[in-house]
Amino acid sequence: MTHIGAVGLNTFREAVRDRVLYNLVFFALLMMGAAVLVGQISIGIEEIVIVSLGLSAISFIGLLMAVFIGVGLVSKEMDKRTIYALLSKPLRRWEFLLGKFVGLVFTLAVNTVAMSAGLFLALLYVKHTLERSDAAVLIAIYFILLKLAIVVALALLFSCSTTSLLSILYCAGFYVAGSFVQEMRTLRSDLAGPVAAAIMRWLSYLLPNFENFNVTGLAAHGAKIPTALIAQNTLYAALYCAVVLAGAAAIFSRRNFK
Repeated sequence: MTHIGAVGLNTFREAVRDRVLYNLVFFALLMMGAAVLVGQISIGIEEIVIVSLGLSAISFIGLLMAVFIGVGLVSKEMDKRTIYALLSKPLRRWEFLLGKFVGLVFTLAVNTVAMSAGLFLALLYVKHTLERSDAAVLIAIYFILLKLAIVVALALLFSCSTTSLLSILYCAGFYVAGSFVQEMRTLRSDLAGPVAAAIMRWLSYLLPNFENFNVTGLAAHGAKIPTALIAQNTLYAALYCAVVLAGAAAIFSRRNFK
């Protein structure tokens, strides 16, 4: 755990020094400011517009961070050849990967908190007070973090096995496909054919189900999010990340850096 914590802390420090993070956070806060202006134009639905655009901004900016920084976590170490010095120390390869994962997820959490503060300030500006129903927004943000953790795990998996460009493309493909899992499972065989429908249904259970993490509509309308869904998404994200990271560790352990 000491080794994992050291790698994670170093990853967090490197990410914080990257000015791209601040630019992305600033862009997200700017979008939330724009949401306030749009909300003022949209009479009667100001809160819905602000929450919807705010959560979308947090999700989109977080996704960019998770993919581009996540893919570069391993490839950057190999390009700079600093990985040789790291692995020459009493540090196992799976500890290195897990430390990178923990460090980036913590970085995303810190940046998400900053963007969430901007969202709640925008809500407070419009509503002048926060209500108990606004807790649904916090749950939606928590779901976004769970989703981003899965994306980071996938980014590490692909970066251990292929080039940076292909890793980015694979991550983007998995994210898009994972957003349509339910449609893949309910695809009618008379439209796509029985073989294609069976393949789609089989793939839908391998892809990350990102649809379950999307509760923007519920949060925007102040609806209550079921406790069972919170527990289900937490367990699902933990298990999926564990399986993907185990696969990444297996690939990384067999990789020859000579």
